Amino acid sequence: MTEFVSTQLQGGVAYLTLTRPQALNALSLDMIRAMTEALQGWENDPGVQAVVVAGAGGKAFCAGGDIRWFHQAYHANDPLLDQFFVEEYALNFLIHRYRKPYVALMDGVVMGGGMGISQGAKVRIVTDRTKMAMPETNIGLFPDVGGGWFLARTPGRIGEYLGLSGVVIGAADAIFAQLADAYLPSNVLAELVASMQARSFESGDAVLAHIADATHAHRADIVPADSNLARQAERIDTLFARPTMQDILAAVSDTEGDWAAQTAATLRSRSPLMLCVTLEQIRRARAMTLEDELRMELDMMYDVFRHGDGVEGIRALVIDKDHQPKWNPSRLDDVTPGRVRAFFDSKWRREEHPLAKLGG
Repeated sequence: MTEFVSTQLQGGVAYLTLTRPQALNALSLDMIRAMTEALQGWENDPGVQAVVVAGAGGKAFCAGGDIRWFHQAYHANDPLLDQFFVEEYALNFLIHRYRKPYVALMDGVVMGGGMGISQGAKVRIVTDRTKMAMPETNIGLFPDVGGGWFLARTPGRIGEYLGLSGVVIGAADAIFAQLADAYLPSNVLAELVASMQARSFESGDAVLAHIADATHAHRADIVPADSNLARQAERIDTLFARPTMQDILAAVSDTEGDWAAQTAATLRSRSPLMLCVTLEQIRRARAMTLEDELRMELDMMYDVFRHGDGVEGIRALVIDKDHQPKWNPSRLDDVTPGRVRAFFDSKWRREEHPLAKLGG
């Protein structure tokens, strides 16, 4: 394994832990390769009944991809920048289609790439410390790692709201949005792992039953009344169903109350181009298979660093931290349909696409 991914096999369960806490377990290409190799090996190992994935350090499951490296790789003209996304999306697909129970312990920060390695899990457990988001529009990107696919499958128009705004949500919202399956207080999550490591499991079903017993006792800890998304769901469905990004922003701006004012301000701070691209992505994804959606995302990502706002967004928010990105264009009204459509034009013939073999 790489220095930032550790593995342990105990009692029929393979434990995969991201061990880069100083970077909130952000994913490097080496980490993606190490995870892929481990998961492929365990899938064919009769001694492995299930896989449990977690993040070390107590602050994050995984905060996403290593965006500082993205910036550096772009300026170095490093071909590994494109390769990063090819291999990351293949890993995301592997997790969604994994033949053994894959359990994600989503304690702490779970954003971007962290969602990519958890949303395909058989069981997604959140805690009182969970901070979940797809915040890509904030840095001039779009919600990738299958984000279009899983956001499009949240109730109503929550996917558009979460993908466009990049807002951070907690455990109750995650369960309401169907982006998590169960809740445990973080100290009880640690007890669950200890109890699992103290016994042996003969089957994946036995692992799932053990986890279900542990989470059942805390099922009533999270109720819809705790969820801000639940409280705003009707409003979200009305506002974020509008046909264009301009229509959505106008409707949110015209709505009274603190939530609407805050949402409008957030949307105005994002890349106008990537708001329009993200809206198109999520709406296309509703009618797509996961493999086709991931292929579409790779087409989109190819454009983001060449013709989009990704480099400038990362510079302003992460590198220089001036928080003054110069979006191109700077106004929503100046985003043309043709510019948006170009992100969805594949650069490869179908049989030559780097992800051509996904699902086939």
